[in-house]
Parts: sequence; structure tokens; C-alpha cells
Amino acid sequence: MRKIIASEFHMRKIMNAKPNMKTTTFVLSILLSMLLAGVVSGQQKPTTGYAPVGGLKMYYEVHGSGDPVVLLHGAFMAISGDWNDWIGELSKTRKVIAVEMQGHGRTADIKRDLSYENLSDDVAGLLDYLKIPSADIIGYSLGGGVAMQCAIRHPEKVRKVVSISAPFRRDGWVKEANDFWPTFTWEIFKGTPMEAEYKRLSPTPEKFPDFVNHIKAWALRPYDFGADKLKATKAPMFFIHGDADGVRLDHIAEMYRMKGGGEIHGDMQPRSASRLAILPDTTHVTLMNRMTTIVPMVNDFLDTKPSKQ
Repeated sequence: MRKIIASEFHMRKIMNAKPNMKTTTFVLSILLSMLLAGVVSGQQKPTTGYAPVGGLKMYYEVHGSGDPVVLLHGAFMAISGDWNDWIGELSKTRKVIAVEMQGHGRTADIKRDLSYENLSDDVAGLLDYLKIPSADIIGYSLGGGVAMQCAIRHPEKVRKVVSISAPFRRDGWVKEANDFWPTFTWEIFKGTPMEAEYKRLSPTPEKFPDFVNHIKAWALRPYDFGADKLKATKAPMFFIHGDADGVRLDHIAEMYRMKGGGEIHGDMQPRSASRLAILPDTTHVTLMNRMTTIVPMVNDFLDTKPSKQ
């Protein structure tokens, strides 16, 4: 643990001392997060398979039993990079369906845009393939946006959404986050554990540069889910953010208001079925390491029955 703290401190020193190293520092933070999440807890072996959806053979794992919940990882990640410890906790009471989206992990990339719309359609197709009428969806970063799009595009398949550090349009990110991508190159990952993990899992291990460039193209593309569409979604949503996670606070408040939250005295009038949590001293990367704080809140949200108005 001391080594981890020392590494985080060292990265902060680099960022403060050499502003032109911010891109490298951010990447190092991602790699540190992967290492923290890479320890597999003592779980039962999952049921695994490949679902034929959207022209893909999308890899998935099913852990535990109970009400179904789908886990959607962040960009560059795979199941092992985001979800190992989460799966161990959530699968105690739920059927956890973890997937690896287009180009990630064991799912090969195809000649198709990486887009929130396409990826959400893949999730809907997976639920059909598994004969699951509806499920809760939990997504982080890229996966959080996909989870929101699932609720917009496939409302009948989505019971509740947990969106972790994801805006619903590109300008929801702070300027520094959007400025990061034009300077980003795949060579930053050369020789790193992320490249090694890609080559270990991917059916096309030689295409790591293409994979990174595909994600860069996705990240540079403007997007907007539509305020009216998000507001019209029926599924309650739980927005979880860090107080320094790169998403503008006013944008977070905007999303929550669209789902009926904010500007309400909850002791005097009915509250929204949606929720908001902002964790202190927490960044985009370190959010995924706050499992012991977040998972109990998520379980409470998913378990809560609709109130009778």
C-alpha cells in the first residue's frame, strides 16, 4: 500500500513540475488503477461465452445468481481492469453479467464506429441472446455513457442505471480533459502493462496501435445524447462522480435535474427515484478504487422499490 501511495505522490510531483508531462501522468494513473484492480478475489468460476451481436462476437461472463445487472467497463479497459473486486461483491446477491465491448479484452474490433449508440445496441442484443428481458446497467466512463444510451434507445430492457463519471455530451468534460485527446498517441502505452494485457486477451494481439487509434477517434468525435431524450428516460439513474473527476459540476447537476433531482426539500415533498453522489478527493481514475464506499450505495439504489406517490 505504501508503494501505491508513493507512486501517486510521485505522479503528482511530475504533473506539478512538468506541465508538458500531463498526458503521460494521466496514462500512468490509468495503469496504476489497472494494477490496483488486477487482483482477482476468490470467486467461483463464471459462465463465459461470446454473443453474436452487431457484427461482433462479444465476450461476456456471468457470475452469481439473482436479479441481473450488466457491468460496462471504461475505455482501454476489460473486465479484469475495472470490475474484479466489484464482481466479487455484487455477485453475492445478483446475477452479474460483465462484458467486454467492441475492441476491448477478448472482443475483437471490427470496421464500425465506436459510438455510444452502437455499443448500447450491442448490450441490448446481448440481453436478447441471454434471454434476459430487462436488467440493471452499471457503467464506468465510456460504459456510463453506454448505460445512459441503453436507457434512451432500449427503455424496455433497462430497469435502473448507475452511471459512474460519464457526461451525456462532450462539453460536459472540463476543458483539460477534451484538450488531452489531440495530443494522445498509442506509443504512450508502448511496453506498459496495458499493452501486455491487450496482447494477452485480444484475438488480434498485433493490432494494439489500431485499437488505441480507434478509441482516440471515438474520443475526438463530438456527441450529445440530447437533454430531452435523457429527461424522457423512464429508468431511475444514479450518477456517481468524484469531486475532481473531469466532469463539470454544473453538468453533473444538469443531468441530475433532468431526472427530477435537485432543488427539492426531500422532507417536504417526494424525492426523485434517481440519485446523485459526489465523492470527496476522488478523480476519474481513483473512482474505481472506491468500491467499499460505492458498492453499498449501489446495492441500496438497486434494491429500493419504487415509492407510491
